[in-house]
Amino acid sequence: MAVVVVVSAVAGAAGAVAAQSGTDAASVSFADGTSGGSAVVVDEVHLPDGGFVTIHDSSLTDGDTLGSVVGTSAYLESGTHENVTVELTDAVETGTFHAMAHRDTDGDRAYAFVSSNGETDGPYTVDGDVAMDDANVTVSASVTGTDQPGEGEYVIVDRVELSDGGFVTVHDSSLADGAVFDSIRGTTEYLEAGVHEDVRVRLDEPLQNDDTVFAMAHQDTNDNEAYDFPESDGNEDGPYLDANDEIVMAGIGVELDDDARASFAAQSSGGNAVVVDEVYLPEGGFVTMHDSSLADGATFDSVRGTSAYLDPGIHRDVVVRLDDPLTEDDALFAMAHRDTNDNEAYDFPESDGSEDGPYTTDSSDIVMDDGNVTVSAGVAFETSDSDGATVTVDRVDLSQGGFVTIHDASIGGGAVFDSVRGTSAYLEAGVHEDVAIELDEPLTDTEQLVAMPHRDTNGNEAYDFVDSEGDADGPFLTGDDAPATVGASAQVTAFVDASAQDTDGETVVVGSVTLHDGGFVTVHDSSLADGAVFDSIRGTSAYLGPGTHTDVEIALDDPLTEGDTVFAMAHRDTNGNEAYDFPGSDGAEDGPYAAAGSPVMSAADLTVEGAETGDEVNGENDGDADDDDGIDGENDEMNDDQMSDGGGSGDETPGFGAVVALIALIAVALVARRRP
Repeated sequence: MAVVVVVSAVAGAAGAVAAQSGTDAASVSFADGTSGGSAVVVDEVHLPDGGFVTIHDSSLTDGDTLGSVVGTSAYLESGTHENVTVELTDAVETGTFHAMAHRDTDGDRAYAFVSSNGETDGPYTVDGDVAMDDANVTVSASVTGTDQPGEGEYVIVDRVELSDGGFVTVHDSSLADGAVFDSIRGTTEYLEAGVHEDVRVRLDEPLQNDDTVFAMAHQDTNDNEAYDFPESDGNEDGPYLDANDEIVMAGIGVELDDDARASFAAQSSGGNAVVVDEVYLPEGGFVTMHDSSLADGATFDSVRGTSAYLDPGIHRDVVVRLDDPLTEDDALFAMAHRDTNDNEAYDFPESDGSEDGPYTTDSSDIVMDDGNVTVSAGVAFETSDSDGATVTVDRVDLSQGGFVTIHDASIGGGAVFDSVRGTSAYLEAGVHEDVAIELDEPLTDTEQLVAMPHRDTNGNEAYDFVDSEGDADGPFLTGDDAPATVGASAQVTAFVDASAQDTDGETVVVGSVTLHDGGFVTVHDSSLADGAVFDSIRGTSAYLGPGTHTDVEIALDDPLTEGDTVFAMAHRDTNGNEAYDFPGSDGAEDGPYAAAGSPVMSAADLTVEGAETGDEVNGENDGDADDDDGIDGENDEMNDDQMSDGGGSGDETPGFGAVVALIALIAVALVARRRP
């Protein structure tokens, strides 16, 4: 049964509209559980008019309405949704979390509660009460694995998430008999905190028979990045535990099998690369793509491309580049090939078949699978951090020149043209990786986006889809005549927008800054590009609460005497004292917000009144931070820990009248919840 908070309404709550009542009221059910730190699962949410379910951390109880938001779901259509996975944008620790039903008040299917300072997408209410439920979440680890064939020397663990780093150890079935140490067959190298997929664990003692093994998540309790569990008799590097104090592990059935396997599904491709769903190579080798001429006996001429060498075991989502691209639709055969001469190079065609021949079954059938390939376009786009100004598409394969366009979530509601947020430069036919796309309208909140390859139908190498109202440069289509698309989340925790300006050298004005956890905006001069991380600091703002701030005026402690390109950088308040301690702590505190390993910042050309500008100042610096290779990551002096420390909580920003009302509403709800 869903839990609905019963409280008194507070008039004027930010983003709130007419309260729901009756049988179609919003509701949320959120049970205690375990998370690896990157996501939580809400058991059930009912949204009468569509919207989102948002996760707030325990700082919500202190009135930190905006800063308590640590993740929100993708847009959910009206109705009831079960087992909703919410990706978290902030590092979290074990504690109480609140799952809150939020509206989509502006109808754009994008969550803007924080960046709008609570004016948009406020919570659902039921007879004036906020619809939410809380749960105790143990932040620990998670492990998933599937039954698999094997040669006995490796086990593939599908997914591992570690909140604090550590290891994955494979125990054999004797673990169930109490052989805690003797059951250990192998363990990984040290794994950083975060998500790891398709983790290959080499077994020091290979399996001799079919068995059920247990992939167990282990801590690195002494922080030496070495696995000391057996040698310390269990005193160090013990297993992660879940919310019930049970060991975090997954059982995986391993069937010793010498028969290779391959699985290849029908797909859309630009003709330059294909993706093999799965291949099992007992002794290692390759997966080779043959075209349909194979059926006519063209054993060698049918070869279109082959993978890099693959270690023994299962491999999933193997990208195979085609040396001989497809120019028309065809059936391709994914064939498992051996590495008979153990040189890890594919020698089958060059040796006239005497080396690296295909795997065969006991009945001498070649191990392969076929799928129809539609020559159009293919795209890969995965969830990642964004600075709000750009997003990166992992891979796009185009059969002819064109573009890859980013649409926001409103495309799901039919906004074909208005959903366009940005498009790439013209791309030649072929495979392009890590395509950076500058957004026409920046993101200030985490959003669900869609990457869609578009044609260049008029051959002018300019994207005319929107201006022509769809008459030109339409999307590439799949075999089902649907656009070739893939969706992902762009996770935005901070955004900064600074522009060129005239100044007396004493102040700099930052046009807009959004900080999801509060913090500061610091002005660095151009020496930042030379690695002067601390000496480049000219001034920083007062503490800024979570939300969006406009026209932030920053007094420079070290005034500028001549024009320069400066960098306005978003910094966290990692110790929660609302004082800027980054330089004084040598970067240990209040490090910058980061996206894809680089600080979130914006460049601006400054002209100092009465000073000579000169080409050496404004001519060589065009204001584009991406042009300064030395800036990415704020030099090696600024490590990942400094850029990703958790943010502190903060009070509401003065002037956010709507948020004050909402804080009062939720505070009453939390007090009511604690009553017996």
